[in-house]
Amino acid sequence: MTERVEPRRSSRLSLTGARAIVECLKREQVEKVFCVPGESYLPVMDAIYDEASIDLIANRHEGGAAFMAEGYAKASGKPGVVMATRGVGASNLAIGVHTAYQDSTPMIVLLGQVHSKFRGREGFQEVDLDQFFSHMAKWTVEIRDAERIPELLQRAFRTAQTGRPGPVVVSLPEDVLTEEKMMTFGPPVKKTRPRPSSLEIEEAAELLKTAERPLVIAGGGVKWAEAEESLMKFAEAFDLPVMISFRRHDVFPNNHRLYAGHLGLGTNPNLIQTVREADLIIALGTRLSEVTTQDYTLISPEQKLIHADIEPAVIGKIYPPDLGIAADAAETLKALMNMNIQPVWKDWARSRRNAYEQVSLAPVQSNDPINRHVIDLLQKHLSSDAILTNDAGNFAGWLHSFYQFTKENTYIGPTSGAMGYGMPAAIGAKLANPEKTVVSLSGDGGFFMTVQELETAVRYNIPVISIVFNNQMYGTIRMHQEIHFPEKVIGTDLGKVEFSDLAKSVGADGYSINHPEEFEYVLVKALKEKRPCVIEVKTDPEQISVNSTIKDLRSRKR
Repeated sequence: MTERVEPRRSSRLSLTGARAIVECLKREQVEKVFCVPGESYLPVMDAIYDEASIDLIANRHEGGAAFMAEGYAKASGKPGVVMATRGVGASNLAIGVHTAYQDSTPMIVLLGQVHSKFRGREGFQEVDLDQFFSHMAKWTVEIRDAERIPELLQRAFRTAQTGRPGPVVVSLPEDVLTEEKMMTFGPPVKKTRPRPSSLEIEEAAELLKTAERPLVIAGGGVKWAEAEESLMKFAEAFDLPVMISFRRHDVFPNNHRLYAGHLGLGTNPNLIQTVREADLIIALGTRLSEVTTQDYTLISPEQKLIHADIEPAVIGKIYPPDLGIAADAAETLKALMNMNIQPVWKDWARSRRNAYEQVSLAPVQSNDPINRHVIDLLQKHLSSDAILTNDAGNFAGWLHSFYQFTKENTYIGPTSGAMGYGMPAAIGAKLANPEKTVVSLSGDGGFFMTVQELETAVRYNIPVISIVFNNQMYGTIRMHQEIHFPEKVIGTDLGKVEFSDLAKSVGADGYSINHPEEFEYVLVKALKEKRPCVIEVKTDPEQISVNSTIKDLRSRKR
């Protein structure tokens, strides 16, 4: 006799709009909300005050709050939630929405809006928020009826987390927040995990059987599917070399015999050659972005391509695949394990690992730039589960080239190339993983864009270590300036800032160092102290990137 299944009953409660929003957050197990306070959504803040399960983190700038929520989402695997007021606050946090969109990060953005009666009158700070964000968010909506708050907010959580994850923007007119209505709540979101068909797996096997130099390119879809271990087992089962897409370093252990490198900015030509020589590319959970594909030049029509991604619209958007699989990365890898194939490319896999080792595992030399020593000392003193975040800038090339990420969920970086990201994202990551060491790496230009969030870390006692590489310039832009307009320096030099003193002024620890020995001493001390800390590394402005000096660039132009 089959057990009787009771029909699902939705919860019904009489609540104000603001309390209905917080009830939705609670049902979706939201624990942290980031914001800069605004009068347009004070009722929501008041409702959070009365909800013990949710912490409100008040930031110094909406851009910092959005970066913090985005970093929290990456580190926790759950949607980041950020709030701001009307057009002015919303405009400030737009950079975080764009970052979440390009990085495929689930985020819920709650924005206060002017009173419904004032809409269309150019009310105070009025902006059509749903239109403003429509091209940089996965979905936008303005809630005009209070009783629809549970329906639309739960849809927002579902949209943010299913398919290709991304940010959802919800506009909240202030009168809707105080209206009391009978609210109907559905069950919390469960992420879908679509599987590939048996026919698709058969086609993949036929393509792989004809290959001599296959290569896997793995991206963020592996991370969001929690499929890192499945990827490793798949690679080992078929002796497949694995490269990772731009800033997805932790989806495959960098010390593994099948790891063949990172496809990003300034990738060594020997590693680029791995992709060029491959005759079959298996792209897993990556949109094959501009940076990953080196300006869309890396994959040729002569190469076979299997492209698997949970979002059908991603498949074939850039490169038409020989086989497209619209499925969850974990389910895809599980199904691919059933292929009956004997690898004939072990020498190929070994040679591509050797190419990577020659580029990235060469021992540090005493005369190497201090940037190289810093990465070596981080590798030496950080535990394997420490989380590293980085800002945008040429300094990140040292991290990307030489640091070995050996465990999943240990790297967070903006594929959008957003400056000011590193330190706020580190704070978000630390809140998601309080037991782990979290270190951010930034240039002086990017760090100063969100430096005010250091006070947020102090106020909430969030012990992150921020390393600032200070060469007193916008280094990446200066590099391109010297490439295209050598010796015509304009707009890229920056003034002198003592970041160690700046850190101390807001209550954090601050250090300024010039030599590797000093850095090692200060790093060990900071790891023991467990306080918000800034380590300023004075770097040589001449060493503009990992592979070039300014003199080199000028000589090449001549």
